[in-house]
Amino acid sequence: MIRTTTPAAGGRPGWIALGLVLGALAASTAHAQSQTQTQTQTPPTQQPPPTQQPPPPAQQAQAAPATRVFASDAGMVLNFIKPDKTADFEAIMAKLKDALQKSPKPERKQQAASWKVFKSPDPAANGNVLYVFIMDPAVKGADYTVSTILSEAFPQEVRELFEKYRDAYASGQNFVNLALTSDMGKPAAAGQ
Repeated sequence: MIRTTTPAAGGRPGWIALGLVLGALAASTAHAQSQTQTQTQTPPTQQPPPTQQPPPPAQQAQAAPATRVFASDAGMVLNFIKPDKTADFEAIMAKLKDALQKSPKPERKQQAASWKVFKSPDPAANGNVLYVFIMDPAVKGADYTVSTILSEAFPQEVRELFEKYRDAYASGQNFVNLALTSDMGKPAAAGQ
């Protein structure tokens, strides 16, 4: 199936609604899921910024980098941010945007073109703030690890940026691979 990056009329409100619905569902169950599932990942488990001293060999085996890759048509990430850290999180998102747009790597430019960040106006669980990343289309095989992207563009600042990013989180991130099943803006093909 060939997909274009031009959204159909009403596509953006549909994605926003989907993100908010899924965010509300995830927010109500995020605490229980984080204790019972390993799907939820927190930024502190990401690979430390490359400017840090390498850990001893025994720790290197345990601290294998967790890459964030989407293998389907689109992706979504739910981010639960402390209410007093939203300005820090948004500042990191501005640096991330800058890193993606200025990168010489073609896949980073593709990521920038399809990566949107939304903020829910409704409070998430425990008064936290929900930010939703929508990647549509997802760049298959590209690493979406925020700390990696920041380290490529800002090697001298990456430790400070990573700490600010990590400290903004109230709980983990939920990564969701999305496979397109129906495009409401296009006529149905025979048999659909």
